[in-house]
Amino acid sequence: MKKLKFLFAALTVGLFMTGCGTDDETIIDPTPTENSAEVFAAAFDAEGNTVVDPGFSGITPSNDLGTTAAPAVSFFDATTFKGAVNPSGTAWYTGWSSYENILAGGNTTAFNTQIKETWTDQMMQDAGNVVEWTADKTYVLDGFVFVNSGQTLNIEAGTVIQGMTGEAENASALIVARGATINANGTADAPIIMTYDGDNGGAMPTLRGQWGGLIILGNASLNSAPGETAIEGIPTNESRGLYGGTDDADNSGTLRYISIRHGGTNIGADNEINGLTLGGVGSGTTLEYIEVIANKDDGIEWFGGTVNGKYLISAFCGDDALDYDEGYRGYNQYVVVHQDPALQAADRGGEHDGGTDPETATPYATPWFYNVTSVGNEGSRAITFRDNAGGYYVNSIFVNYAKGIDIEDLDGQNEDSYQQFVDGNLAIRNCVFFNIGAGTTAADLFTVNIPE
Repeated sequence: MKKLKFLFAALTVGLFMTGCGTDDETIIDPTPTENSAEVFAAAFDAEGNTVVDPGFSGITPSNDLGTTAAPAVSFFDATTFKGAVNPSGTAWYTGWSSYENILAGGNTTAFNTQIKETWTDQMMQDAGNVVEWTADKTYVLDGFVFVNSGQTLNIEAGTVIQGMTGEAENASALIVARGATINANGTADAPIIMTYDGDNGGAMPTLRGQWGGLIILGNASLNSAPGETAIEGIPTNESRGLYGGTDDADNSGTLRYISIRHGGTNIGADNEINGLTLGGVGSGTTLEYIEVIANKDDGIEWFGGTVNGKYLISAFCGDDALDYDEGYRGYNQYVVVHQDPALQAADRGGEHDGGTDPETATPYATPWFYNVTSVGNEGSRAITFRDNAGGYYVNSIFVNYAKGIDIEDLDGQNEDSYQQFVDGNLAIRNCVFFNIGAGTTAADLFTVNIPE
């Protein structure tokens, strides 16, 4: 790709974006002025973004970074702080998450396994309309186990679910099909643990790819033709792996206080399962207090849909922390992204695609991420917007990335991520940046990418 600098004011449409000073760029100034640097700085400041040390203690900012009003959506809480954690209170991940232990220099939290009970897909099919998994047993997944349409899986607080280790035909995962319901109601004192067979906690956050992960599929709309898709990570000949529909308020159930660990096994060449996959999941679904730790592929990935989330963690994963595609447009607040500082292969804090087939289809991908703390490493990029993706990051903190945020501008096309930015469907507002390897100016932090 060739990176081109664009020096012009964008005060009326959102955050100013420009090139990052690499060797393969061409400098273009369509509206040259003697004070272009001042115009540039003013545009960056216009959205309230700053370059300042947040003074982290753990990932809690110790400096007064200010705040901004919450979007006018009832889902969002009004906050008086930037980032995912209130510096004046107890961190919301305290007591239940492995992330808390890892921040303190440890490994994943320990837990007690009970009598093991192995479940196959056939057993789930034969189990009736309502299935109860209780905390007095450890449930071992033997292969892909589907919760089927019309079926409800209730998981008691404190229950442990383990996937058998293996790849390809020996991979294991829990899949909630379209029309099925999962009610996994953990608590802060008794979270639900999803990990690999044999784990009792205490594993290093570098242990990845031991089993599949959790996949939830729904009936909410996509922007890809023909409106339903086979989810990645599941063989395409499995009809229960389809997602997408017309019900944006679709309800796949409730998930609270869940720790998903060490997933992302390969099912084929470079085909890995995300820690938490959300395909066409509707806004009737509840996602709160969920962590994905040490997944080999992406931490959390949304494929279309409208599902909202609060208190989410994607940490120490091998690829992207947050990924969306196919017109995802939900709301998310209090989100922690934390990359392994030693894993230079980890890709992006956020990889954001608008559409697949066609890229220009509606509804556009315009999700909100409010109060994010995103910690990278010296080999990764904070966010990429491409394939006509929009989206909003507000009141958030980005630190320790090699590169900042880039946006794709397709030469000769009037529908791409850059146009979404111009139209106000993409913005970075009231955010803090610090220790971004590309530099400290807005020109360093934001790039427009024009593929050759």
